[in-house]
Amino acid sequence: MQALVYKGEGQLALEDHPVPQLKEPTDAIVKGVGIVQEPGAAVSRFKKGDHVLINCITSCATCEYCRRGMYSHCTQGGWILGNTVDGTQAEYVRIPQADSSLHHVPGDVDEKSLVMFSDIFPTGLECGVLNSKVQPGSSVAIVGAGPVGLAALMTSKLYSPSTIIVIDKDPKRLEVAKKLGADHVINSGETSAEEAVMRLTNKVGCDAVIEAVGVAATLEMAQDLVAPGGTIANVGVHGTSCTLKIEKLWDRNMSLTTRLVDTVTTPMLLKLFAAGGIQPGKLITHELPFKDMEKAYTTFKAAAEHEALKMLITI
Repeated sequence: MQALVYKGEGQLALEDHPVPQLKEPTDAIVKGVGIVQEPGAAVSRFKKGDHVLINCITSCATCEYCRRGMYSHCTQGGWILGNTVDGTQAEYVRIPQADSSLHHVPGDVDEKSLVMFSDIFPTGLECGVLNSKVQPGSSVAIVGAGPVGLAALMTSKLYSPSTIIVIDKDPKRLEVAKKLGADHVINSGETSAEEAVMRLTNKVGCDAVIEAVGVAATLEMAQDLVAPGGTIANVGVHGTSCTLKIEKLWDRNMSLTTRLVDTVTTPMLLKLFAAGGIQPGKLITHELPFKDMEKAYTTFKAAAEHEALKMLITI
């Protein structure tokens, strides 16, 4: 089979690899996004040929963390696909703990949109919207209009906030944010995001601030935007330290939250999708065949040039 292989920082290659084999009776081999090719002997919820969605998080459903809903910290799984075991960017993939790490796909749905529910929509909802405590009537600022930030925008609307402000430097992504329901957009490359947010919120700031980039500057910006009693939800993956502006925040009764996505909301999102309540396919901007996987990465690396959001790979 063909598989995309990480070769080092900034390096990847499409290579021929053996089709994965079952290692444990709780495993399943899945083709694509996908179809169950071979269930292990202990897999009871899925059979060969079932149409399934693969969780980005593997969970055993029985350990202490899983019983607390923290599947990302599962002692037998967690964030392992594409991290400590082979990932899903291949024609076939071995899914450990298949009974609790796969979902049956609702009938009569747009298959191309399903991939959005494996990772970015649960991430935007759980790490962003829920962790920042978006609720009816609240004001929301989303820093970063990439795929996860836009997923946070779409899912925040489920909780009826009064105002959603999206901040980015890419005018094309801000246009998308406006089309998806943002009340206001701010180009932080052209104006001060803090000054603009304060003008829009009567100099108070936002109740919920979602940082969806993952660099020091955006998390530091989020600290300038939060209202007294508000919550900053860090969603971005940070590789370096950043400044905590404690001299500014110490008396504001605010909270800062972090989280790995647990995918506990995936069943709800799938039901909502099947009912037409959310349209994740709006984030797909490019569709390429699997053989052009490397091109997909170079296109996304120059996202502003190609107006790229999510790249759909088909087999």
